[in-house]
Amino acid sequence: MIRGLWQDDARYEDAYWSRFETYFAGDGATIDDDGYIKVLGRVDDTLNVAGHRIGTMELESALVGAPGVAEAAIVAMPDELKFEVPVGFVILKEGVTGDDAKRKELNMAIRKDIGAIASPKYIVFTPELPKTRSGKIMRRILKNLLVGQSIGETSTLANPDIVNVLKEAMMDCDPDGFCDILAEKPPLAETK
Repeated sequence: MIRGLWQDDARYEDAYWSRFETYFAGDGATIDDDGYIKVLGRVDDTLNVAGHRIGTMELESALVGAPGVAEAAIVAMPDELKFEVPVGFVILKEGVTGDDAKRKELNMAIRKDIGAIASPKYIVFTPELPKTRSGKIMRRILKNLLVGQSIGETSTLANPDIVNVLKEAMMDCDPDGFCDILAEKPPLAETK
């Protein structure tokens, strides 16, 4: 917890203490029946899907709650109709196959937990996510892969080789143009 902001006590009070009776750092968490705290992620990390503000935390929690999913990350992909659409990057548990049936199952899990508006347009199965050495998922890299921008600095990644692995995984993409920014046109299946 920080003790204040340089020469701006009012801003410190407003940003961190005014919304709740306790310090609010911007992370969401749950407490399970045994009293364990699970940090879910940033509450201000949202997507704008057809005018609906949807938190990546809720989408990722729905994916991770589905059978066979070890870890997931959601990023926004620009869309002409809906402004942004969710794209899921999913790590499956050992022995679970990532195929179209699994994509549909994960899509249905999100539809059940959140609603149809939150359904990811694409789900990419990957063996690993780009993370820093401290374990933070680098969503910037995932987003840049989706929109065709430069990947940027990767020296902070625990496994920089994952960027090439993700490019390969995204080759299993959409025949209608998703990932056109990559050297080859990927055949990613939609999750409808």
